[in-house]
Amino acid sequence: MIYTYQYASPLGKIIFASDGRSLTGLWFDGQKYFDASLIKEAEEVRLPVFDETVCWLDTYFSGRSPDFTPKLNPDGTPFRKSVWDILLTIPFGKTMTYGEIADKIAAQTGIRKMSAQAVGGAVGHNPISIIIPCHRVIGSDGNLTGYAGGIDIKTYLLKIEKSL
Repeated sequence: MIYTYQYASPLGKIIFASDGRSLTGLWFDGQKYFDASLIKEAEEVRLPVFDETVCWLDTYFSGRSPDFTPKLNPDGTPFRKSVWDILLTIPFGKTMTYGEIADKIAAQTGIRKMSAQAVGGAVGHNPISIIIPCHRVIGSDGNLTGYAGGIDIKTYLLKIEKSL
């Protein structure tokens, strides 16, 4: 069973998804790659992981770095999960480039070079926005390239963290 919950953020409605134990999704309403049919198939309930996520987001939107992370269980390929694990290491208020992430993946897997575009695809399909901080990934020239929730939201999130 899939469970959902809706949260009113300063940026509009955010939808959470859970398998009953862990957070499996967190999207802005209308976000690219969000499966809107999820809402029709899921049961909307209040779960402990949703309460933790609300607390995490309330802390985050107040401009502070939360000191905990709800239990996460994003669904993805091993490659995407390795990219998302790296995203979780980017500190509040800091950024990392797609190329830097590609270099980390290459080092972890023992290959000479990893494509920054492949990393970009994994970053863009992150199913747990904000908490897995894909908004902290920027282009090699410092530009705010792509964000499934939109560049305006990415800019807002980085301003909360005083990264801009």
